[in-house]
Amino acid sequence: MTPAHFAFSSAFMLGLAGLAFHRTHFISALLCLEGLMLSLFIALSMWTLQFDTMNSASLPMILLAFSACEAGTGLALLVATTRTHSTNRLQNLNLLQC
Repeated sequence: MTPAHFAFSSAFMLGLAGLAFHRTHFISALLCLEGLMLSLFIALSMWTLQFDTMNSASLPMILLAFSACEAGTGLALLVATTRTHSTNRLQNLNLLQC
């Protein structure tokens, strides 16, 4: 395993561990998801460059557009839950009350 592969896989695992274990605020969960998406974008870009395939050259840009849409949706949900529940702590959110 090259150092670049190790760095990207450890960044992905760090984001996944942060999402699994550090879920106090909604914004920290969104940041962990964004870290996961960016590590996948960099890994997919490096994979495309390494194998020199033009068939999958547009996949990193599609993933980046999907990541931007996910971030916008997450921030809209953050604003909506903060306005309705007056907090962004995940322990105070109850989906059965909505």
